[in-house]
Amino acid sequence: MMKIGLFIPCYVDAVYPEVGVASYKLLKHLGLDVTYPPHQTCCGQPMANAGFEQQAVPLAEKFERLFSGFDYVVAPSVSCTAFVKLNYPRLLDHECVTAKKAMDMVEFLHDVVKVKAPLGHFPHKVSLHNSCHGVRELGLSSPSEMHVAKFNKIKDLLQLVDGIEVVEPERPDECCGFGGMFAVEETAVSAQMGRDKVERHMATGAEYVTGPDCSCLMHMAGVAKKQGLSIQFKHVVEILASNL
Repeated sequence: MMKIGLFIPCYVDAVYPEVGVASYKLLKHLGLDVTYPPHQTCCGQPMANAGFEQQAVPLAEKFERLFSGFDYVVAPSVSCTAFVKLNYPRLLDHECVTAKKAMDMVEFLHDVVKVKAPLGHFPHKVSLHNSCHGVRELGLSSPSEMHVAKFNKIKDLLQLVDGIEVVEPERPDECCGFGGMFAVEETAVSAQMGRDKVERHMATGAEYVTGPDCSCLMHMAGVAKKQGLSIQFKHVVEILASNL
């Protein structure tokens, strides 16, 4: 049986621990051999994005030591997964083993496990948010600017959930405006992009917005709360694991 190392990014652990719990529960429900290494830390993405790449190197080295013995390293975060896959081989001065094994939860469940059986129960109308890293770096869905056949791995998995109605907003893969440091350095632009995105999600009539990255959901949830809007936000893994 393949061995899976569960990586829970630092911001998920600190702000959305329920997403980490749902990830573990879902993988165990599927009968997989999953381990959560207890000494894991940040992957280094915040330092690198802020221009301090060298500060991310020790974290990349630690990540390699903790997760090199697994067949797959799975995380409920497209941005952190993309950072490991695309940047670790460049940051480290030796062959990076974990970068080849790192996968987002959606990518892993869809492409490796190939889940087909029913998952969870969530009788709500849900608007699907396609995070930029997921679309353009991990290939979770088709980018609208490319002339390719339309696909969406997130939607494929959500359709396995009993009672759910999945909709997509106008401009389905347009950025929500978070972008990590972008939200700090270009606050006004980021906030307006967030307001535009939340309005498009609400125009679908959805009760919830879901997606594969807590950072995007956090940004939009903050916008919605500030404007007094009732729409709720939930990570896709929480929905897939609901009522299992």
